[in-house]
Amino acid sequence: MTDGPLSRVNTEIPSPARIYDLWLGGKDNYEIDRVVSAQILQAVPELPILARTNREFLGRAVRHMAAEAGVRQFLDVGTGIPTADNTHQVAQSVSADCKVVYVDNDPAVLAHARALLRTSGQGDTWFVDSDLRDPDKIIAAAGAHLDFSQPIGLVLLGVVEFLPDSDRPKEIIQRLMEPMAPGSHLAISHGLVGKQLEKGVRSWNESGGAPITLRTHEELTGFFDGLELLEPGVVALPRWRPTPETLYADREAVYYAGVGRKP
Repeated sequence: MTDGPLSRVNTEIPSPARIYDLWLGGKDNYEIDRVVSAQILQAVPELPILARTNREFLGRAVRHMAAEAGVRQFLDVGTGIPTADNTHQVAQSVSADCKVVYVDNDPAVLAHARALLRTSGQGDTWFVDSDLRDPDKIIAAAGAHLDFSQPIGLVLLGVVEFLPDSDRPKEIIQRLMEPMAPGSHLAISHGLVGKQLEKGVRSWNESGGAPITLRTHEELTGFFDGLELLEPGVVALPRWRPTPETLYADREAVYYAGVGRKP
């Protein structure tokens, strides 16, 4: 067995990155992921739609930061397995000089990251093996590639819910934003407390994977304290600045998102 990231893959424990990739139509998953996915979808059959709307929100948020706010650096934590319309692809489609640092600690994600970096046509893109629970390590690693005296777009999509309240997620977010220059942005998507999503989360938490903590709208909005919360605020995924192509923009969702700007 090699000593690369794939040697650390545990095929007996479900991976949120692999299940998310499965819902997006990817093939990088194992039997345990498919079994747990089926159990979750019995409770919340719309989750593959959620995965697509989350990916669309990523595109709209990053495009806003790059095209309208002029951000040229991005720090994407908990990025998941690379697929279509990744942060670097969206940002660099706006400006080829955009720099992107991805952070994840899932070995399957890191293996795909290595493969991505070996392909041609990638701009300034790097991957860091770290956990959201270690913001100081993330800041130090990102600082090797990004200029913290200039605005940075911090992307935390579908990752903060894997931090229980005991980890003090709000303090972790504030620690990541602290050294960033004025004009930096924060994008978050997160599951909202509610019976519809709670059934699926219960199935996931019983599967042995990293537990998920749902939060209220007030708690999600609190993650943006100290920032200028951009309109329309913290809203259902497809309702954050939808375009004519946005899927399901007219319906309520169990996943919410927002973007804030550091003054």
